[in-house]
Amino acid sequence: MRYALLFFCGMMTHTVWGQQLFSLRVRVTDERQQPIPVDARLFSLPDSTMFRGASFPDGTVILPDIPALPVVLRLSGIGHEDTLVAVRLSRNLDLGTIRLRPRAVSLGEVQVRARLPLVRQGANGTTEVQIAGTILAGSASATQILERSPGITFIDGRINVIGKGEALLFLNGQAITYEQLLAIPVAQILRVEIIANPGSRYDAEGKAIVRIVTRSVAERGVSGTITQQYTNTRFAGGESNTLGDLTFRAGKLTLAANATVRAGNDREILHTTRTRPDPAIFLHSDLTTDWQRKLLPYASYGLGVQYAPTEKTYLSLGYKGNLDQLGGNQFSRNQLTDAVSEGLYRSRLEKDERRLNHSLTFNYQRQLDSLGSSFFLGSQLARFGTDIHDRILENNQVADSLFTRKLLNDQQYRITISSTQADYTRIFRNGWKVETGAKMSYARTISATEFQIASGESGYEPDPKLSSHFAYTEWIPAGYGSVSGPLGNGFQAGAGLRGEWTNYTLNTTAGNGQELKKSYFQVFPSLFLSRKYSEQVSVRFSYTAKISRPRYQALNPFVIYQDPFTTIQGNPALRPEKVHALEAGIAVGKVDIRAGYNFTRDPLSGAALRGDSPNSYVLKGINLEKDHTFFVSGTATLSLGGWNSTNTLTLTQSRHIDHQYGFTFVRPRPQVYAYSSNSYRFGTILTVQLLAWYLGDRYYGLYHNHSRATVTIGVEKDVLGSLGKIRFTAHDIFHQTNNSGRYSVGATDIYYDRTYATSGFTAAFSYRFGKALKTSYKNRQTAEAEQNRAR
Repeated sequence: MRYALLFFCGMMTHTVWGQQLFSLRVRVTDERQQPIPVDARLFSLPDSTMFRGASFPDGTVILPDIPALPVVLRLSGIGHEDTLVAVRLSRNLDLGTIRLRPRAVSLGEVQVRARLPLVRQGANGTTEVQIAGTILAGSASATQILERSPGITFIDGRINVIGKGEALLFLNGQAITYEQLLAIPVAQILRVEIIANPGSRYDAEGKAIVRIVTRSVAERGVSGTITQQYTNTRFAGGESNTLGDLTFRAGKLTLAANATVRAGNDREILHTTRTRPDPAIFLHSDLTTDWQRKLLPYASYGLGVQYAPTEKTYLSLGYKGNLDQLGGNQFSRNQLTDAVSEGLYRSRLEKDERRLNHSLTFNYQRQLDSLGSSFFLGSQLARFGTDIHDRILENNQVADSLFTRKLLNDQQYRITISSTQADYTRIFRNGWKVETGAKMSYARTISATEFQIASGESGYEPDPKLSSHFAYTEWIPAGYGSVSGPLGNGFQAGAGLRGEWTNYTLNTTAGNGQELKKSYFQVFPSLFLSRKYSEQVSVRFSYTAKISRPRYQALNPFVIYQDPFTTIQGNPALRPEKVHALEAGIAVGKVDIRAGYNFTRDPLSGAALRGDSPNSYVLKGINLEKDHTFFVSGTATLSLGGWNSTNTLTLTQSRHIDHQYGFTFVRPRPQVYAYSSNSYRFGTILTVQLLAWYLGDRYYGLYHNHSRATVTIGVEKDVLGSLGKIRFTAHDIFHQTNNSGRYSVGATDIYYDRTYATSGFTAAFSYRFGKALKTSYKNRQTAEAEQNRAR
């Protein structure tokens, strides 16, 4: 790894003698001075050979690394006449705004079908996964799109980027929760961007960013999509999902709305064994917990309005919400044997949970000049509420005796988040860009847990050991500055610095009551350097510093009941983990190779720790001392006729170090991740996809996680003149995505196996109506990090 990084750095600093390179910029509009999608091509003179070209959907054309020679720029837009501009570059040139004239001749309808590459690598190491026009557009949900994207895995409901760890989730410029992800209509998704090394403009929270980019709304009039899908699994049963979105634009006003309703069944089984082999403290626990959930239903909805008084200014107001009602049952069976007795402990929990979340966002943005300089002001207020009223019946048998207990578990959570952010961006004619900004965020979490146990004729009485009240308040003011631009000879550079001051107060009645207050200031630098040797070869290097603060509920020491001897509990002593990430990469044609190293202090982890009684265990989050992670990854895209294939291979190795718990860590070994997505189009009849990934055994810290794999096959066909699509998908055919492994804590050896409802069949029909998509409704969320921690 050390020699690989030295090799990349050597390539970065090597000087190549040759012609000086410049950049060309132009903004393209229609007759109403509205930006339009445009194709730009550069031809050399006098031989008229094309040597550069690209498409620019927002009308802003930027062509870098052009040699100092006479060229002709051709601009082409649908429904407009081609425009030719002859220039000779002797400096970085901005042509300002060019208005294309509408084409006078009306042509008949022409359908052009092209196969877009599934994956494209950006100059700064960002991976773009194309959705529109690829078979991934046939996924049943936005969640499935991410599950099928290279380099992304789901671990216990959290989105992770291979080699980086947990990622924040964005929709365009807005941070969203996992529940809001489920509400995104698949037909609206253009691409997924995996930002492995986010710069200083983004919050220091999160090790990576997964951003979903959707289509724009109609230029004038009404457009939208309706999708109905049904999924059936033998493991969990059936689930229906209805999604719809609608947009309307008239003059300077744009309205956008969307909604989704999920109903049906979900299921998860966790099998755990805990063994203390020492005869003096012998214990063997064989525990199975079966969550049979009912979605009653899950509903998400959004509404937005935007007013654009000029083409350079807009104001927008957006609302997002979701109402989730969860029923069903949780069955638990624990066969427990110790040195003196043997017992069977069974329980049934009747689930009654309701979540009601709201988020209101305001944006103001003004473009300050023709180069794209801008000022942005945004504010957000979010409210998350959860109410749980679970009833529990225990049937415990020890020897020949049978014991029955009734319990009630009432819990309430209220999380309030507010955030205000201002950004100023200045772009110079030489291609350099300066960004500055400030942000103030506030979070308040209040929860109460009332655990009650039936006591004969007197009814229910509170259990003080399992009941608690919790309050957490946090302020984080932050500021940042960054600069980026061309250095000449194909070099691009960027540097940034972000400072965040964290101040929090924590109060809890658990553990005889405790209050924690703390404040600290931290800075997070970032650095990026790249060089483009030709259209086919480029190299890059980046460094970022990040922080991952514990989720609010992970700090809450409330108790979640699993069985009489197993509980899940928060840890108010958790510290945020600090990450320093280095990465270098090289791109040659359609092959991208990258290598990196992450150093983490106070990494967040979790374990089953001994409870107050000899046979009890508490599952809780903990901090280890430090972690070293290395990774190397390669991605290649192949195309041949109607066949397209994207393949990724990654090796990752992590080494945890800790001296406070006396844990016995496993010996680190490399983990293999392999991904392959293949699609073939049979003319205009149908498209078939075969997708597979394999995640090998992982040895890190306490844990040895067993390998996982999946194979998915999908078929889609256009109907109703390409306005509709029907899709059939067989997911996880061999049902091999269960998460299993083992670890040891002190004298206890623990094995776990978690099975999800990932194997099944989905049938979906989608219909698109309205006008062609063109300009965009813009609304950007400012509380991205805080929303992620509210889960």
